[in-house]
Amino acid sequence: MEQLSDAELAARTAEAAGRLLVDLRAGGLPAGPAIGVEGDRRANRLILAALARWRPGDGILSEESPDGPERLAKSRVWIVDPLDGTREYVEGRDDWAVHVALAVDGEAVAGAVAMPTRGRVFRSDDAPAPRLELKRRPVMVISRTRPPPETEPLAAALDAEVRQIGSAGAKAMAVVAGEADIYFHAGGQHEWDNCAPVAVAKAAGLHVSRGDGSPLVYNRERPFLPDLLICRPEFAKRALDALARL
Repeated sequence: MEQLSDAELAARTAEAAGRLLVDLRAGGLPAGPAIGVEGDRRANRLILAALARWRPGDGILSEESPDGPERLAKSRVWIVDPLDGTREYVEGRDDWAVHVALAVDGEAVAGAVAMPTRGRVFRSDDAPAPRLELKRRPVMVISRTRPPPETEPLAAALDAEVRQIGSAGAKAMAVVAGEADIYFHAGGQHEWDNCAPVAVAKAAGLHVSRGDGSPLVYNRERPFLPDLLICRPEFAKRALDALARL
C-alpha cells in the first residue's frame, strides 16, 4: 500500500471531500438547507472512510459524527469539519471550506483546509511564509454573521481595516494567503472549526493562540474553544495587549 504522510493524507482527503461538495451543489438538488445537510453527510462519510483505511488506529472527532470517550485515550486524533461554513455553501458563496487535521497529544500538528470553489488546498506541509513588508493598513477579518464585541476596540488598537468573511477556515486562510493580517474570533468555536486552520497557520509561521495568549489544546472531553487569534507575528503582542485591556 502507498505510504502517505499525515499532512498528505489530510490534503488528499480534504481535496476529495471538496470536489464531492462542489459536484453535489452543481448537481441539481433543490437549493436550501437540505443541500447543506446532504453535503455534510456525504463529505463526512468520505473523510471517515479515508481515515479508516489509512489510519485505522487513530481516534476521530468530527462535527458530523457521534462523539464518544474512546478518542480521549488516544494520542493521535483526527479532528474534522466536513463542511465548514454550511450557510455559505447553501447560499452559493465561495467562502466555505473542508477541514481535516491531526492532533497529537493535544497539539494540532498536521492539517489541510480545502477551499474548492477557489481551487485552493492549504496544507501544513506546504504553507507559505508570511510576507515581511506591510505597505497598507492591516486587515482584520471577522465573522460575517457573529462579529465579536471586541471587534471595534481591537481594530482601533491595531488601526486595522475590518472585513467580514464567511467560514472560520476561509478567514484563517485569508491570513495565511496574505490577503489579511489578523483573524480574531470570540463567542465560541468547537475544535473542528479551527484545528486544521491552526495547523496550517502554525506551519506558515503565523501566531496562533487563545485570546489571552494561551495555547490551543485539542482532543479535550468538551471540544469547545471560546476564542482564537491568528495573526502575523508582528501584530501578536499589540493584539494580545489590546485584548487584555478589554
